[in-house]
Formats: sequence, C-alpha cells, structure tokens
Amino acid sequence: MPNPSPQLLIALDALDAAFAPACESPISVGGCTHCYTGAELEALAGPAHQVPDDLAGSVATEVPDHWDDFAALYRRTTPRIVRLMTTGRLHGGYGLVASRLLAAGYRDWTPPERQTLEQVWDAWWRSVLHEPPGTDRATEVLETISVCTGTLSPWLAVWAGTRTGAADRHLDDALDEWLAVQGLGDLRLGFYGELSAGPELVTWLLSLEEGRIGAAQLFEIERIAYS
Repeated sequence: MPNPSPQLLIALDALDAAFAPACESPISVGGCTHCYTGAELEALAGPAHQVPDDLAGSVATEVPDHWDDFAALYRRTTPRIVRLMTTGRLHGGYGLVASRLLAAGYRDWTPPERQTLEQVWDAWWRSVLHEPPGTDRATEVLETISVCTGTLSPWLAVWAGTRTGAADRHLDDALDEWLAVQGLGDLRLGFYGELSAGPELVTWLLSLEEGRIGAAQLFEIERIAYS
C-alpha cells in the first residue's frame, strides 16, 4: 500500500503505545546462532523500535524453534512486523504472519494489545478496499485478519458495504484466484489451513447484490454451491 490512510497510521501509532511496556524494556534473546549473528540477537533484545526493518521482517516468518522464547520475542516485535506489513514493506507471507501470531498466543495478550491490533486490522482492510489492486491483494489481507480474529463475517460485511470501483476490482481479482487456483468450495485460510472459509464465502458471494459478480463467475459459484 503506497499511501496508508490517516486512519491506518493512527491505529498503528495506538498499537505502538499499547505494546510499549512490553517492547521497550530490554530482555534476553536467545536464538539460532547459525541463522542470526550475536549482533542481531543483541538488537532483538533491545528496544523494539530500534530493530532494523530487515531483521524484524525476518522474525515475522521465522520458524518458532529458532528462538529460545518465541512467544515473548514475537509479541514484542509485533508492532514492527504489523507496521511493515500494513504499509507494504513486508513482501509476502501474510498468511504465515497470521499463523505465527496465533502460535505466539495473541488471543491471550492483554486487552489493550488485542484491541489495538484488531483496530489496525479494521483500518488496514478498509484502506485496502478503497485502493486499486496493487501491492496488497485483498485475498492476502482478508486471510491475515480473518485467521487472526478467527472469523470472516465482519470483514466480509465491510467488503459488501464498500461500494467502490476499487472494492469491486478486488472482488473480481479474488474470485479469479479462488475459483481458478485455490478451489473455492474447499478453501482454507492460514499457512496451516487454520480457518475453513469455503462454505461461508460461497454463501456470502451468493448474497451480494445483483450485478456485482460477473455472469461467468456467478455461474461457477452456483455450481459449487448446489453440486
């Protein structure tokens, strides 16, 4: 996303503030010394806002067993990872980031941390739907936020209510991907397939206003729904 919306930037600043107590106090960080230098481990142990972007991006998708305390490290790095991701500076791996957040126990974090993160998801989703398809694909963003929150419903409701040309172009691209590549009826989201999405997506697509989905795509959705 080349131009993050003001709402998204405000939400990201609130996320930084909510995580500040966990992120700014130095901790001990142990990890795989084959993949990470002593200087990198030292940087990760210091204030999170000083961790270089490329190092935070590496933590975003690294396997948990590379760290002595994966959950603690991922929690304190989350604001950096999320800012990189939502502003188009973390390339790919969005579904994996969602899976890593679940593995880090994100749903058991403090209420301010969870709530501000979910406010970022909301602002990011709305921003994406108002921007023409580009850096962020709507399918990647939807996967991230729905896997993290464990639900598709609120995000699909926002998409249904966003009647812009950009939102409809995202929908057309998403349908091309779901129907031709992933198999809509059996679609699961998340790097490890944590969230079953196919049946709910099919029902939602059939509920959209007439004319929002092209005839050929609608025919295929109906075939999946009624076969």
